[in-house]
Amino acid sequence: MESDEVLFLAKATGTLLISSAVLYVAWKKITSKAPKKDHPPDTVILHQIGRGPYAPSLTPYAIKLETYLRMAKIPYENVHSFTLSKKGKVPWIEYNGENISDSEFCIEYLNDKLGIDLDKDFTAKERGIARAFQKMLEENTYWAFGLDRWSYDKDWAAFKAMKVPTITGYLIRRDVKKMAYAHGMGRHSSDEVYHIMELDLKAVSDFLGNKKFLLGDKPCQADCSVFGLIGNAYWQSFGSTVESRTKKYRNLCDYCERMKETFWPDWDECITHGYTKEATK
Repeated sequence: MESDEVLFLAKATGTLLISSAVLYVAWKKITSKAPKKDHPPDTVILHQIGRGPYAPSLTPYAIKLETYLRMAKIPYENVHSFTLSKKGKVPWIEYNGENISDSEFCIEYLNDKLGIDLDKDFTAKERGIARAFQKMLEENTYWAFGLDRWSYDKDWAAFKAMKVPTITGYLIRRDVKKMAYAHGMGRHSSDEVYHIMELDLKAVSDFLGNKKFLLGDKPCQADCSVFGLIGNAYWQSFGSTVESRTKKYRNLCDYCERMKETFWPDWDECITHGYTKEATK
């Protein structure tokens, strides 16, 4: 074998080994379990990935679940770590020794366990409408937001803002593209995805109108999810197309501010202010 071929193989092998070691260390850090801590009985333990720079979490589902706990006045404590649930998802909860995965199943579980019904004052028709808007945002709009943040942005604004290492950024982009393609949203062009997103945002804005919350003067359970999704777009899109399109709808911006004022009086303690300080809650 020629000497330059040997040198090439040596370099390639070395690069592979170093990359593998870096990925292994990163994977161990991400999947490592948080230290065990004793929690009071009848207290929800909310596992989430940590506070976000301009909103309480980078994932809308953690904001959704924590807003629900506040709306329902359920005692809870946060555990900030990358420990995933048995389904490989985050956020998730523990309650008196039981583990529940998926934000919606967590809410259903607590409603049943604690006899909570945040929608008791609404009609069956109103509940159905609220669920339809929630699922549109969670199962459709969410993927447009994800592609905008993790795939389309050529300046890597979100990655830079969150100090994501370059190699990790490439892996995230690859995985988001794969998942979005499997979902179906990723099979469209970026212009088509933004068009779909725009129609979704307009639909929520049109229905919300001048109401304080999704169904009127009183918040409903679905407001937790609507706030989680739209609030993340409003505060935490890092100057992207999602941010500019969301801010076109003044009533959606006012809605986010209203939800924040109602359920997050400690908001400034629950964000890192652009990663310039540690969140205190």
